[in-house]
Amino acid sequence: MQNSAMSVLTAGTALDSAEYAIVAIHGRGGTAQSMLALAQEVAPPEFALLAPQAEGFTWYPFSFLAPQAQNQPALGDALQAVAHLLETIQAAGISPARTVLFGFSQGACLALESVARRPQRFGGVLALSGALIGLSQPPYPFAGDLLGTPIFLGCSDVDAHIPLARLQASAQILRQMNASVTERIYPNMAHTINHDEVKWAREFLKQFPSKSNID
Repeated sequence: MQNSAMSVLTAGTALDSAEYAIVAIHGRGGTAQSMLALAQEVAPPEFALLAPQAEGFTWYPFSFLAPQAQNQPALGDALQAVAHLLETIQAAGISPARTVLFGFSQGACLALESVARRPQRFGGVLALSGALIGLSQPPYPFAGDLLGTPIFLGCSDVDAHIPLARLQASAQILRQMNASVTERIYPNMAHTINHDEVKWAREFLKQFPSKSNID
């Protein structure tokens, strides 16, 4: 079970003095430390980096393709853990529009599900090998306006865990919610993160203006 007292690793600028924040969410079997290291690789120094650790190294027990009810109550707890982190970041003075969710695999699914359930303008979502959770058929249980939130979806066309059709359906839903979605589909790639995705994330985060360049 996830809760507000869960372990969260931090790096980068301290939250109370940072201009921006990244919530870095690991995949099934992964660690906060590994995701934090990836965030450190791509993030400029103005960012506070927060990486939560799932108990048992998994956010929910079954595939994201399963009906959502099968992944409860763990899925609800995981979504609440992300929501708590976003609230903590906002309480420190960093708005959702200055906050980026960054996830791989199960973490990417959780990041996308989190913004779809709390639609507003976010700084962005970097979702590597993930899609919305538990989709079955229309109508989908999402409504609201993401106000142009930039969302990057990177995935293999033959990923054994993320069917291409599911990723494309997720992209369509997010566009209908007024997100600005970029899809990059990599031929014959394994379920992993590639150099192009890392480069894309680094270049995307460089676009956030420093206060020193605004004042």
